[in-house]
Amino acid sequence: MKINKISIAIVALCSLTFIGCNDEDYVVLPEQEGITDPEVDTTVYTSGTADFSTFISVGNSITAGYSDGALFKSGQENSFPNILAGQFSLAGGGDFSQPLMNDDIGGLLLGGNQIQENRFYLNFDAVNGNGPVRLSGTPTTEVSNILSGPFNNMGVPGAKSFHLGFSGYGNIMGLTPENAYANPYYVRMATTPGATVIGDAMSQSPTFFSLWIGNNDVLSYALSGGTGVDQLGNDNLALYKKNDITDPEIFENTYRNLLEALTSEGAKGIVSTVPKVTSIPYFTTVPYNAIPLDAATATMLNQAFATYNGGLQAMVANSLLTAEEADRRNISFVEGQNSVLIFDEDLTDLTIYNSGLTNMRMATGEDLIVLPAMNFLGTLVGDNPSLINGVSVPLSDEWVLTPEEQEKVNTAQVAYNESIKILAVQYDVVLFDATSLFTELIETGITQDEITTTGKFATGGGFSLDGVHPSPRGAAILANGMMDAINTAYGSNLPRVNVGNYKGVYVD
Repeated sequence: MKINKISIAIVALCSLTFIGCNDEDYVVLPEQEGITDPEVDTTVYTSGTADFSTFISVGNSITAGYSDGALFKSGQENSFPNILAGQFSLAGGGDFSQPLMNDDIGGLLLGGNQIQENRFYLNFDAVNGNGPVRLSGTPTTEVSNILSGPFNNMGVPGAKSFHLGFSGYGNIMGLTPENAYANPYYVRMATTPGATVIGDAMSQSPTFFSLWIGNNDVLSYALSGGTGVDQLGNDNLALYKKNDITDPEIFENTYRNLLEALTSEGAKGIVSTVPKVTSIPYFTTVPYNAIPLDAATATMLNQAFATYNGGLQAMVANSLLTAEEADRRNISFVEGQNSVLIFDEDLTDLTIYNSGLTNMRMATGEDLIVLPAMNFLGTLVGDNPSLINGVSVPLSDEWVLTPEEQEKVNTAQVAYNESIKILAVQYDVVLFDATSLFTELIETGITQDEITTTGKFATGGGFSLDGVHPSPRGAAILANGMMDAINTAYGSNLPRVNVGNYKGVYVD
């Protein structure tokens, strides 16, 4: 049994409407008499009070051009910093170098062994699939082949704020299981094993910079379904794990140090706020009530859970559980659409009284089921037809972001943005409100160049197929928003790019 809520064929077909124009869509007609050349742009572009001659972009995966669940060459070429650099070149901007991947497959090799997965794509032939699939093939980007920089794009996928100043983050010896403190994307671009991201950026004496960091300080916790720890009040980074939420005070101090360095030689720049993590397609695509059942199956399941429900009532009778929580935990199925069965660590632990009364309940509209569950719901445990994930077996913590976990995520994100706004004023740099732009994209859509782009997964055109990172068109919209902010602050007159020239989704 497999729950197929979202047909890949329908998703892929709908996506064609939103892909829009790109280089491959234009048909070149033979020369015809009477057709004149398009009007030549004679505008004189200026940088205003800014100096774009040496532009350095510092950040994480969005800065790097990561999309569709991987970093690959075409994604990097359509990153928002590369788009910005193209427009900066109209007003004195210099060359913009990126640590390009070798191919468009997207995976990474270390000593010939693949350590990062290939990118996602939509496959029209996968009629029976539930969603995007990983591209087949062996990647050709070997981490140990260290690139020769310097690089203007200093975006490092996976980097948290404090990683940018961490010496050793680019040391290949830190990629071994026993010494997992380095980042493979930075390893292949670091000037030395002991270098820091911010140090490598400053070694180029930037005249203008962008800084977009902070997403991963809370995103990794959310993407893991809240399996990490909220490190609120903990300033000991040695105790932090990959999926933990960074303490807001640590974030503020780190961000201040980054801006102190970036502006130390008089460079101007633009900084970005952190978008609301819980509103992205990764958390809003799979519905909480994704389980379709016929009457007979619903009846069978209700019989199977009768003992569990009775045990809850026994706990209430013995004053070991409130009636309200018992109602919340009651398992009941009906003919039609049903809620996903989930594990919830915040429920009262009753297993000390009865091992069968595990912390499970049916999901509600307040729960966020993560995107990968699209391919997991309805699968069998050990090929046992009675053990069905999300139906008779609760989804474990990594598949769901509960309201309690969402509150931790949103609280940290708001705190980070308050710090970014205050520090932007203190260091006299432009503030780009990415939070509002993402909200607009998701809630109402954004229309530019007669194309409406939304945040709907696979068909909206704004997000890539990982449900987290912007598509090339999404990156173009971000770049346009940044240029508007830069023009306003520095008196430049950079033109927007045409979003129709950027793909909304890759279809192979």
